[in-house]
Amino acid sequence: QVQLVESGGGLVQPGGSLRLSCAASGSIGSINTMAWYRQAPGKQRELVAGTTSGGSTNYVDSVKGRFTISRDNAKNTVFLQMNNLKPEDTAVYYCNARIRPLLYTIDLTYWGQGTQVTVSS
Repeated sequence: QVQLVESGGGLVQPGGSLRLSCAASGSIGSINTMAWYRQAPGKQRELVAGTTSGGSTNYVDSVKGRFTISRDNAKNTVFLQMNNLKPEDTAVYYCNARIRPLLYTIDLTYWGQGTQVTVSS
């Protein structure tokens, strides 16, 4: 069984910063991509940032220059540093990972439970 556990959400004023963390645990063989998605009320879930096992990263245009995704492969953890937050960043943020469990020959997709980020004065 593989789990993703997120932490770090909360309420912050515009211009503030938050750091999200997501740790993968369980019977993990290898981790391929790790990513953060978000879903605002009434909107579709969107990819915010992603990173490969080799360290390549990609971002949605609206967060470029403000958000940074990173990962600690030794701890099976991915981070999202969010700076200069704006009200439009308010959403539930979900961790996503493509993981090959032990004894499996294919990667499976896993999701975290979600963490609320609210940007408001």
